[in-house]
Amino acid sequence: MTATPESLSLIAYAPATTRGDSRPLAIVHGMERAFPGLRLEWTISNAGLLVPLPQRDEWVAQGRKDGPGIPLVCDGGSASSRVTLSGWARPAGSSPGNLGLFEVHADMPWSATGIAAAAAVLEDIGDSARAFWGHVNPEGLAETVADQFRHPEDEPHLPPKGLPSLKLPWELRAPEIPGYLGWLNYWSTAAARAIAFPDPSRDADLLSRARRTATGGWIVQLTEEPLDLDNPTHLDTLKRAYERFPEIGGRAAS
Repeated sequence: MTATPESLSLIAYAPATTRGDSRPLAIVHGMERAFPGLRLEWTISNAGLLVPLPQRDEWVAQGRKDGPGIPLVCDGGSASSRVTLSGWARPAGSSPGNLGLFEVHADMPWSATGIAAAAAVLEDIGDSARAFWGHVNPEGLAETVADQFRHPEDEPHLPPKGLPSLKLPWELRAPEIPGYLGWLNYWSTAAARAIAFPDPSRDADLLSRARRTATGGWIVQLTEEPLDLDNPTHLDTLKRAYERFPEIGGRAAS
């Protein structure tokens, strides 16, 4: 990264929502629990104005205007320090195993508080959503990940910075297989099993920065500081992690 990011981006992929699903509200409460002092009691109008939500829980329980999920909620801070949360249905045709998913997105400020809270937020959202996998990355890394995906017309495909090519999400055989790596990674029990983590003989370094979640999943942190691909040590750590887990991104030999 050549400039300081403005935010940290979280994405988690979970089973599709069902009628009467309690997870959207549980996710909102979980993020508030994990981020110090956070109250997600606002939304943003089409004109970009903050709108208070005096009956936030009831409003969230109604779902989105375009279907099930989490309508946009945020705190009442300035745009530069705002925390946001939303979630929506991901169609089966663009999802692994041709199974629809529930995709949760959150943005946190690039601040000492946001960076310190990121792992706890990912853990609470991942567990509350019953997610297959998820991650937190500094804003801007999404562009690098996008360039790692191999499209049918990409011949040859040369991802940036010597990183590996990844299969497109709908080419993966199952939703529990992580599509790519992040600075912070949430791996459910099923995802950890799919990528054969942990192996005590090979994962000592990762385990030193990992912890179990309440549901038996894992939070795995690649680097002490947020991932910066202009830092050679960080880039090398990311490459080694991809080498360790060829299943991630569908790269394992079939």
